[in-house]
Amino acid sequence: MVDSFRPPSIAAGLERLIAWSRDVERALRQEGKGVSPTVEAGIDALRALRRRARALLPHAVAGEQAVHELFLHARRVGEQVAQLGIAGAVPVAGEVGLPRPVPIGGHTLPPLPYPYDALEPYIDEETMRIHHDRLHRGYVEGLNEAERELARARQTGDFSLVKHWEGQLAFNGAGHYLHTLFWNVMTPDGGGPPTGAIAREIARTFGSFDAFRDQFSAAAEKVEGPGWALLVWSPRAHRVEILQAEKHQNLSQQDQIPLLALDVWEHAYFLKYHNRRRDYIAAWWHVVNWDEVNRRFALARRVLWVPY
Repeated sequence: MVDSFRPPSIAAGLERLIAWSRDVERALRQEGKGVSPTVEAGIDALRALRRRARALLPHAVAGEQAVHELFLHARRVGEQVAQLGIAGAVPVAGEVGLPRPVPIGGHTLPPLPYPYDALEPYIDEETMRIHHDRLHRGYVEGLNEAERELARARQTGDFSLVKHWEGQLAFNGAGHYLHTLFWNVMTPDGGGPPTGAIAREIARTFGSFDAFRDQFSAAAEKVEGPGWALLVWSPRAHRVEILQAEKHQNLSQQDQIPLLALDVWEHAYFLKYHNRRRDYIAAWWHVVNWDEVNRRFALARRVLWVPY
């Protein structure tokens, strides 16, 4: 049934999504008691979904984010079709194509989206191996431990160590999520100025790309100790902003959606650049993945709170 649809892999998930859409269309035609304009709209949406899925199949691995967005769209189509009043014909597709929620203590290390040496000469292979395989893995393990300990505290009612484990949850969770973003906003084919919607938003907010780059670089260089420079979407301010974060989670705003992240912990650059953080920052601009930033921005800017 549609409710139990879970892609075992990206390509297999697309194939199952295509098959699901055919099954739903068949049910609409068989039990729709004639094709009304509403049913026809549902059929059109299902066919459009199949076309998008077929177009993504040859690029399933490289286009993982686009595939995930298609699964989100499939959920919306499923919910639309389920409201057509055809009793029993179309199961509610609330989870079509989406991964199950991460179980408590079940976070995993995501794979790099490119080879370890792909960002050479700007970021060296050895740094990428250590950074991803050891350091990022450590944040995943720390996050899982914190989640399990807090779950145990809820079960036993013993919250005597809650301050410690909430701190570990914040530190390791932010480390895991920021590094996952960091890998994906870099690419061997990156660099240069942005294009598209994020380019227009940067120009609107900062005046020009050069002004944005100068401020972002300065923010990264001036992080006191280990930390991050972040370009975020502010749902409250309805614009993008540049923020710093010390460590992973300290001295930064909440209620923001990160779009672009630069890791300025020494482990991100010391093997190649030693203490020359400024040189590392300048090199990093050559590998920025503006396509990924644009994808994130397209999703993030849908979130709008009442501005204050």
